[in-house]
Amino acid sequence: MDLDEARTRILDAAEKLFYDRGIQSVGMDELRTVAGVSLKRLYQCFPAKRDLVEAYLRRRDNRWRTALAEYVDAHAESPADRPLAVFDWLGEWFTEAGFRGCAFVNAYGELGAASDRVGRVAREHKEALLEYVAGLVRAVPVGEPDALARQLVLLIDGAIAGAALMGEPTAARQARTAAAALMEAAGGARGARVARNGT
Repeated sequence: MDLDEARTRILDAAEKLFYDRGIQSVGMDELRTVAGVSLKRLYQCFPAKRDLVEAYLRRRDNRWRTALAEYVDAHAESPADRPLAVFDWLGEWFTEAGFRGCAFVNAYGELGAASDRVGRVAREHKEALLEYVAGLVRAVPVGEPDALARQLVLLIDGAIAGAALMGEPTAARQARTAAAALMEAAGGARGARVARNGT
């Protein structure tokens, strides 16, 4: 097994174990066993657990944001539909087996006070999400698009937390309704029509 294959297998194991059970409850020996690599190979790829945690979060960030963007591109029919399609994607994600909320908030809750690296990666993820949503909103004729984007991201984060803590996948639909109302108030009337029609 070469280093690239070993690294992929270790990251696959870390993604499952860290997201399902939390970072601190998973030891390097268990990761080695699940990944099917030797302890020596594990430490060749990731000299310390903190290195693996950062790599896991960065890969998850890339995968999560890519999946979101691909869904929006495939399902939104017009620029005004695109911000609301984000909430449709959340609704599908919330119903997936093993959904445990935001990996970045979870990691920050566990390690943020003790790990500058985890805090930095978590903030970068949220900043990238905000920039993505702001790009969607700027394509719609609304007033103060950057302020609206921040409001929509608050709804996104709230929906994720609600779905994880309360087991309520309908949080995505409720947040979508609120997002459409915000868009209408900001001048994006099409957003409100989409929400009312349920499409």
